Amino acid sequence: MKKRIAILGSTGSIGKQALEIVRAHPDQLEVEVLTANSNADLLVRQAAEFRPNAVVIADDTCYHQVQQALQGLDIKVFSGRQSLLDIVEMSTIDMVLVALVGFAGLEPTYRAIAARKAVALANKETLVAGGALIMPMVRRANLAFLPVDSEHSAIFQCLAGECAAVEKILLTASGGPFFGCKRADLENVKAEQALKHPNWNMGNKVTIDSATMMNKGLEMIEAHWLFNVAPQQIEIVVQPQSIVHSMVEFADGSVKAQMSLPDMRIPIQYAFSFPYRWNTTYPKLSFSRCATLDFYEPDRQTFECIGLAYKAIERGGNIPCAMNAANESAVSAFLHDKITFLQIAEVVAYVMDKINYAEEASLDNFSHTDALSRLMAKGYIELLERK
Repeated sequence: MKKRIAILGSTGSIGKQALEIVRAHPDQLEVEVLTANSNADLLVRQAAEFRPNAVVIADDTCYHQVQQALQGLDIKVFSGRQSLLDIVEMSTIDMVLVALVGFAGLEPTYRAIAARKAVALANKETLVAGGALIMPMVRRANLAFLPVDSEHSAIFQCLAGECAAVEKILLTASGGPFFGCKRADLENVKAEQALKHPNWNMGNKVTIDSATMMNKGLEMIEAHWLFNVAPQQIEIVVQPQSIVHSMVEFADGSVKAQMSLPDMRIPIQYAFSFPYRWNTTYPKLSFSRCATLDFYEPDRQTFECIGLAYKAIERGGNIPCAMNAANESAVSAFLHDKITFLQIAEVVAYVMDKINYAEEASLDNFSHTDALSRLMAKGYIELLERK
């Protein structure tokens, strides 16, 4: 039987690549739901091609545009944040791909798990902010919860069939566009420079996180929750070619790695096909043409966000949630030329230092922390602008 999927964030980078996989495997996959934030034109085109049961446009002002464009196609059209949350509970959905950006992915993931849906998670912030809430739910429900980030998919694949205890997770990083730079080199960089990733084609927020290396901090926290390992067991390693997507070291000294060309369609498809592997027509890795595989320690003095992430998970409670909210605010401010590149880490550190600690793992607590952290970050960003 076909697997019926809901793609939350179908107009983003991950969502569009997921639809490529659906297009390539029509006998295995069927689109049940598509959602978008405000890109009504693309959502309409996707819906016209894939004919889902329903679509959701989160921006209420776009509802009539989508509804009128899809008249006569027997596609239900909904709008608003609440519809996005409710839609994941549809009985006809087998798997929910969460491809939303940022903290916005937490509650839909929560609702999907509560509705006992399999989840393919392409939103690392869900576990950064709410891992203490989400992972116990997953384990109690005994649901399929499959990572889509290339690094976490790699770790998942390395652990498949293993009974041995994990000694260490080696979480690889490309190093981003500023690999090898020092702080003095980064004082005057602009958004267009930070958005030029050498290996991956991603959305703006994720690409800036790669440039600051905050993405590795977020992924470290995500790996902590996904694989139930201590942060001290997760080592970040720069692998500039983006061929080794992560590794696992076991107690006997053996190390397993997952390798492929840098193509997000591979981990997306694996999440859809697990426990099977489907054929693809994508370019494949040729070792005879891969001259070198290099590995380096990250420069934590230049890329301070790595240390902030370790500090956040060590403190626990709502601190990772606050860190994530502050980072989202700071990245947005940098993209709008309100703060400098190096001030992203400064904003995050300020909010982490000032926020009141709260231990409770609940949606209400994380939502409150997220909102308050954004207000604090906004205030500090305005202070930096006046300097």
